[in-house]
Amino acid sequence: MSAIVRPAAEATPEIAAVDLGSNSFHLMVARSNGSDIQVIDRLREPVRLASGLDANKRLQPDVALRALACLQRFGQRLRGIPPERVRAVGTNTMRKLRNSRDFHAAAEAALGHEIEIISGTEEARLVYGGVTHGMSADHARRLVVDIGGGSTELIIGRHSQPELMESVSLGCVVHTMRFFEDGEISPARFKRARLAARVELEFLERPYRRAGWDVAIGSSGTIRGIWRVITGRGWSREHITREGLEKTIELVLERKHIDQIDFTDLREDRRPVFVGGLAVLAGVFDTLGIEAMETSERALREGLIYDLLGRLSNHDVRDDAVKAMAARYAVDVRHASDLARTALKILDQTARAWSLDVRIARHFLQWAAQLHEVGLAITHNGYHKHSHYILRNSDLHGFSQTEQKLLAALVRLHRGRFALEVLDELPTIWVEPVKRMALILRLAYLLHRSRTPGLKPPVRVTANRRGYELAFTQKNWLESHPLTRADLEREAEVLAAAQLRLKLNG
Repeated sequence: MSAIVRPAAEATPEIAAVDLGSNSFHLMVARSNGSDIQVIDRLREPVRLASGLDANKRLQPDVALRALACLQRFGQRLRGIPPERVRAVGTNTMRKLRNSRDFHAAAEAALGHEIEIISGTEEARLVYGGVTHGMSADHARRLVVDIGGGSTELIIGRHSQPELMESVSLGCVVHTMRFFEDGEISPARFKRARLAARVELEFLERPYRRAGWDVAIGSSGTIRGIWRVITGRGWSREHITREGLEKTIELVLERKHIDQIDFTDLREDRRPVFVGGLAVLAGVFDTLGIEAMETSERALREGLIYDLLGRLSNHDVRDDAVKAMAARYAVDVRHASDLARTALKILDQTARAWSLDVRIARHFLQWAAQLHEVGLAITHNGYHKHSHYILRNSDLHGFSQTEQKLLAALVRLHRGRFALEVLDELPTIWVEPVKRMALILRLAYLLHRSRTPGLKPPVRVTANRRGYELAFTQKNWLESHPLTRADLEREAEVLAAAQLRLKLNG
């Protein structure tokens, strides 16, 4: 690849999205253009990550090398773009990888940016946002279908708000490998592949048909490839129709082998997985009774860009998700706000000594404070453990799987034994920061145990390598709060068992 010459100055800073899909890796660079975006660069490589998974869900070395080489090329294009203006995500295959830490670390090093692994539901939300952003209100309810290499996302929403979201393990790569691995195509094989897709989708048939939609929209390379074949042959002027879909199936069956799929309207790198994607789309049409489907060039990448712009403009969908969960579990909002205020005060006093990224730590401490008591909806005894379970296993819009683990770990560690084993499932680079943030949250929790509204403890915290020293700027404050003193003395013993230190002055 030749060196990329970039302008010395730009009117609007660049933002970028990287999609590590199961079939292709995509990079999109854009600038904000008022209410929309101006795409200034795109890169795409057919890495076929899903084809590299063996029976034990481990990535074959040659595919791993191909993926890392692609990410190095992407990384060159991203040089100079600040980390906070780049969002990279891994989808279905990255979710399935076993013992993925080594590959994940190597991938981040090659790209030069953090890579988030997102859930299927989060992928669906982002796809819907990318496809529907800026659309007119002509069609109030939309069904969006995105067929990727390893999964298919189906979303029904009203205008820009998704209401039903599902991610199903159906994709053009995995379906081709399952039914056409040797390349042979026959009517019997295609029938089995089409029926298998319908079986996988059967669980959503009733709720989706009941919800209904005004227009169906397909996105991603698979659906766009089918659309190009249909319109290129003159079987439809604009949409994927059922008649056009059936004619495309007949055309593929005439070829008898994947190597003979040579349609001029279909991109060459799309041909090896075309038959699997076609069977999946036929299953979607059959299950939901679709007669016609529009297509969109926008998909996950655009959704990532719009989501990132929201974060940069202080409209972070993660804040909305946290507020919604707090309301769902009837959290004491006033108490949570008091706890968050004190936690952020302690963060300001300790961040430099503990090398904490203040921007990130503020987010997670605020979210953890807002949600630390969701487990009370189950029982008070061990509620922090219930809170941990809820946060680990709920769909929190905007959060990656790693972010949910971090948030859940903080909430789990805010009281009781300092359970270091909770940190074992976190990426190595996050273990120390989460440990330090947990110390902050624990201290804030103890200082607000009385739940006195509006309490502002006059606390001064000095951080060190092993823990922290604690003092109070108001004379005799601790003497007038004997329960707090007892709690802090007990906390010193608890932390000592975890090789951490709390020194209480005064």
